[in-house]
Amino acid sequence: MLRSLVGSEMCIRDRYQRRVRGKQAIAISLPSMPRRGNTVKDVPADQFIKKCADFLKRQPKFQVPKWADLVKTGHFKELAPYSEDWFYVRAASIARKIYLRPGCGIGALRHWYGGAHRRGTRSTKHATASGAVIRNALKQLEAQGLVEEHPDGGRQITSKGRSELDRIAGSIELEGVEGLC
Repeated sequence: MLRSLVGSEMCIRDRYQRRVRGKQAIAISLPSMPRRGNTVKDVPADQFIKKCADFLKRQPKFQVPKWADLVKTGHFKELAPYSEDWFYVRAASIARKIYLRPGCGIGALRHWYGGAHRRGTRSTKHATASGAVIRNALKQLEAQGLVEEHPDGGRQITSKGRSELDRIAGSIELEGVEGLC
């Protein structure tokens, strides 16, 4: 039984594929193969970061700095984070960023996590985030064996880190996510 194809309704997971050679359409039956596990790129960022933060929280080697409850995440912020687990969330977010962009360094991450510095009546300017928070999160991720230095500068995910992050991403259900087949 061949599904009718209208526009881009055909999903990758369909059992039938249509190949057009000239004007002749041929229906080809594809074998029923199980879908590979989800990677970090396949799952929503917020769900992945929550799961990864829980994973980091369960690791005995991952140590939150003593000053983590006192600092702000940037000089442009007025208050420190309210959540007690904010350092785990930031480290999980950094791990995801490095997974997506290998070679990303502390300066680029400072720019990414920065925000608007509100200067009163003057116009706002972009301000960078705290480098100490990012640096310590990277040190803890390196101690876990998830991140290593990139040969051209910055950091990259290790093979162990890639498998761990993909395992975490594979545990996230994609049934309710719109836009996916």
